Amino acid sequence: MSAAGGSSTGRHGSGGSGDGLDPPHLPPLVYKVGHEELVVRRRYEVLSIVNDILIGLWFLIGSILFFSAETTYVGTWFFVVGSVELLIRPVIRFSRRVHLQRVPAAHGMPTDFGPDF
Repeated sequence: MSAAGGSSTGRHGSGGSGDGLDPPHLPPLVYKVGHEELVVRRRYEVLSIVNDILIGLWFLIGSILFFSAETTYVGTWFFVVGSVELLIRPVIRFSRRVHLQRVPAAHGMPTDFGPDF
């Protein structure tokens, strides 16, 4: 029996291990977030997608330039730029976390539940 007097089946089916204790409360799967947080998340998602596209382009162009001995030097620089772009990925993720911690929580919920882009 739950504290409200009804049967407690919870999310685990029968209500636990049979020892009369309710299973621990799991957080809801859907959180309502404020408009500002959604805007911040979308901006960082777009920034992350653009960064990933640039990484792919730098390495693709560098690989194509490696087919010719005359363009190998330039191709090497494309690989260097792609590697620097890879280092930008964690900077974007860290900036997103810092930015979201500054956004007030909607309904008292923590603001960093979304995927890390």
